[in-house]
Amino acid sequence: MKEKCRILIAEDQAIVRECLRSLLSVNPDFEVVGEAEDGREAIQLTENLRPDLILMDLSMPKTDGLNAIEEVKRRFPKTKVLVLTVHKDEELVMAALDMGVDGYALKDSSYAELMMAINNVLKGMPYICPGISAKVIKGYLDGRKALKASSPWLTLTSREREILKLIAEGYKSSEIADYLSISPKTVQSHRTNIMKKLNLRTKAGLVAYALKKSVFLR
Repeated sequence: MKEKCRILIAEDQAIVRECLRSLLSVNPDFEVVGEAEDGREAIQLTENLRPDLILMDLSMPKTDGLNAIEEVKRRFPKTKVLVLTVHKDEELVMAALDMGVDGYALKDSSYAELMMAINNVLKGMPYICPGISAKVIKGYLDGRKALKASSPWLTLTSREREILKLIAEGYKSSEIADYLSISPKTVQSHRTNIMKKLNLRTKAGLVAYALKKSVFLR
């Protein structure tokens, strides 16, 4: 008897998780083994459940999809990750591809397109949905040097992006330190590096920048 593909859904909106679970349950080859509301929970459930595939949103509270992808791919390289998001931003697509995602699909995809994406990824074939511009694909294949040079955001480390997100969500340095299990001094050091890389001078500027990168906040 063929074993079912074990799928973890990482998505912060309950109604979207429910819809995905319903769609996937139609296919007898799939089994949804867990649901995560944020990136940190996605990492924990991956460790506990060892799914074959994660459907990963990018916009999630506190620890977002990009940081979760990086951690999952580092610790569980055999687990396939298919991004399912609304974001078409070149920098976000590039960042996800750099972190080793196996596929990138948009939430406005049809059921048939989603099934194609999942099946391709499970077969070891990378998938990028038609809604992603040819410019992005070409840029990635060309090594994305020009895009990286023109985008300070791509120079941020995963920890710096995580701290930027938490700052934008209104968390104090002490709260960020507690959440990430680091010292407030380390948080401040990261904040200084972020502002230097982004050429920003105020917290308001940091928040405005994070808002512009809509992956951080809804």
